[in-house]
Amino acid sequence: MFGALVAVIMHNEFWLPIFGMLIIGTISFVDDRISLSNKIRLFFHLTAVSLLFIFLNVFQLFPIWISLTLYVFVIGIINAYNFMDGINGITGIYSLVVLGGLQYVNYNITEFIEVDMIWFPILASLVFLFFNFRRKAKCFAGDVGSVSVAFWIIFLLLKLIIQTENYTYILFLAVYGVDVVFTIIHRLMLKENIFEAHRLHFYQILANDQKWEHVWVSLIYGSIQLFIVAIVILFPGKFYLMFLLTTLPLSLIYIYLKPKLMFKID
Repeated sequence: MFGALVAVIMHNEFWLPIFGMLIIGTISFVDDRISLSNKIRLFFHLTAVSLLFIFLNVFQLFPIWISLTLYVFVIGIINAYNFMDGINGITGIYSLVVLGGLQYVNYNITEFIEVDMIWFPILASLVFLFFNFRRKAKCFAGDVGSVSVAFWIIFLLLKLIIQTENYTYILFLAVYGVDVVFTIIHRLMLKENIFEAHRLHFYQILANDQKWEHVWVSLIYGSIQLFIVAIVILFPGKFYLMFLLTTLPLSLIYIYLKPKLMFKID
């Protein structure tokens, strides 16, 4: 959030999405201190995302049904990013990979935003990792950290996708996407409440049940996502083709390995 304040001072043309990020970050900080109801959180999330959509001209560019779908999609990604913040280093490493990929695109493929708007969250992630990327972390992101950086990343991704009309860039979030989606499916199959806390994410099984070091699990997630980012950048192609080359194999690996690891736990 401090990075966002500096960014809006230097580039006040981005005040709308930054204001939205500060709104969603503030309510997340409050939720870290006192547990808020889902309705209150949803209201502020909708407000923040609406400011983002106004800045990106979403309501002018797309019909109402696509705009409504984007609300679900964006708020889902923000909350998914928060769900994935469960072990030391994972949020910082993963964010660096995604932001680094976006900055590479910004410099070398298509300039879609002021470079500072990517450098600031990169610097913030590095500062956070100094205290978090260790066996015994000295600080944690909380909702305020994971939700804020998720909002910033989805802002950058949406701006890039809208400008280039290249939906392949959404694969910059493929690893988190696979883990979240298949974990939700798994929990639905178990007839669990998907909004309640759990330990069924793939990274949680590796870190908490299989006793892998948190930092190594975080590095593995970041490395796989870096590989996918590199494929998307270096071998541009149709979305469905890139999906088949990256996300489908990742999904099959998830489906194959997770039951085996859970069986070993039992």
